[in-house]
Amino acid sequence: MLSEKEKQLLQALEPTAQEKGVEIVTVEVVGGKKSPTIRVYIDTDHGVSFDELASSQVWINDIMDKLDPFPGAYTLEVSSPGIDRPLRTIDHFRKAVGETVVVKLTGPIDGRSNWTGKVEEVTDDDVVVLAVDDALVQIPFNNIKRARVKGVVDFSS
Repeated sequence: MLSEKEKQLLQALEPTAQEKGVEIVTVEVVGGKKSPTIRVYIDTDHGVSFDELASSQVWINDIMDKLDPFPGAYTLEVSSPGIDRPLRTIDHFRKAVGETVVVKLTGPIDGRSNWTGKVEEVTDDDVVVLAVDDALVQIPFNNIKRARVKGVVDFSS
């Protein structure tokens, strides 16, 4: 699911994040090689306030300065996971049971590499079961390249 560089950055950030009660939801490296953007998505048990983002930006920036992950310039963005929360771990999928998700696979199942459906369950052997068009699709976690919750905004309230 993550590139080698993203895994390296995640591993560098996780110990400090745990000390501070912050979950690193995921890390993304996007953009050109000359000046990429590093996006770090964080969450906490009580949500992500502006103060949490600001204080996390400081310690994440300090770690990035020590690592110097890209020679030259890069941009660091620290954000909450938002309404379309990325799903990186099997535990993320367990927390998303009942939610609609968008999943991109590393290899096709039934001829499809992209699926959108409601997470019905996650089995003990790490298979994500999606309800798609009145059918259940079983997707082994290790076949998932990228996934996110499909954000829904309800304006009726």
